[in-house]
Amino acid sequence: MTDTYIKSVATANPARYVTQNFVLEFLRNNFPLSPSQDSLYEKILSGSAIRGRYFALDYDEQICLQNPDEQNARFLKFARQIAVQAARKAIHNASLAPANIKGLVVNTCTGYLCPGLSSYIIEDLGLASSTEVFDIMGMGCGAAIPNLRCASSLAKSGCDNVLSIAVEICSATLFMGDDPELVVSNCIFGDGAAAAILSSSHSGPTPNIKLIDFESQVMPKHREQLRYRMQDGRLRNVLSIRVPVIAANAVAEVTARLLAQNNIQRENIDHWVLHPGGTAILKQVQEKLQLPSEKLAASHKVLSEYGNMSSPSVLFVLSELLKSAEARPGEKIVLSAFGAGFSAYAALAELT
Repeated sequence: MTDTYIKSVATANPARYVTQNFVLEFLRNNFPLSPSQDSLYEKILSGSAIRGRYFALDYDEQICLQNPDEQNARFLKFARQIAVQAARKAIHNASLAPANIKGLVVNTCTGYLCPGLSSYIIEDLGLASSTEVFDIMGMGCGAAIPNLRCASSLAKSGCDNVLSIAVEICSATLFMGDDPELVVSNCIFGDGAAAAILSSSHSGPTPNIKLIDFESQVMPKHREQLRYRMQDGRLRNVLSIRVPVIAANAVAEVTARLLAQNNIQRENIDHWVLHPGGTAILKQVQEKLQLPSEKLAASHKVLSEYGNMSSPSVLFVLSELLKSAEARPGEKIVLSAFGAGFSAYAALAELT
């Protein structure tokens, strides 16, 4: 069987970075908050483990524009921009040129385009018109892992040097309201993009990550606990208080199957690259998997510095791991993320 490798990982964010304290004052100055909203915003933002987030904005007040057309236009402008930035870095880090890219897989859930973002990315990078292209929509925060699975399959089929991109402009789905789930959403989500180069070749200037296996789980019975729904022509986040427990159970189940089918014990996994969906989620996952706190250090760091960027987040955690001195050849990695559906995904990998 042909092996596939991640040859490089790169990330990008829009230029604007704001602290949680800034967000609190901005909301108070620009939106008519009810007393209950104000109190909950202050409680979450003032006591948050998130230091700040990146927002895709030309100017701060742009986030107040709640017209669907304006929000989707902002999504296109900035998703295209930061996706290409991450892609260029990933291509460079793999010592490749755009002409070497034969496949492209793009996932997003925070805006709708037809044709998809891939059309714009191909144009901006100058990729060949014969590039094999897939746009993945609607898989939420977990989508980077099925994206990698799709890209891996392309690489195995002979489509070498596949560019995998996860990009989200969560700020383009800002939705104000009294519902606590809207307040929580507005306090934790940020914008970002991550790109990876996948290949059947092991050569390259940087350490490779061999992708060994994938596993997934979809639970429609929990669909209404975590999703976007359309309201007033806009995407409105649905984020149930039950998400941390559901997510922890789902991650435990999907990773248990992944490890069992590869005859690996949980204690033999050296690194856990987990989607940093929130502090409560990471706590529940840690307890469910019985992991020491240091195994989630990279996930907590990404959450603190960026917030929850939805699908790119797990690749930000992988990038953080690769930059650390802790990652060594031969060590095993489990990547896991979850999202709308309710769905959960996992990948088993090895540093080479």
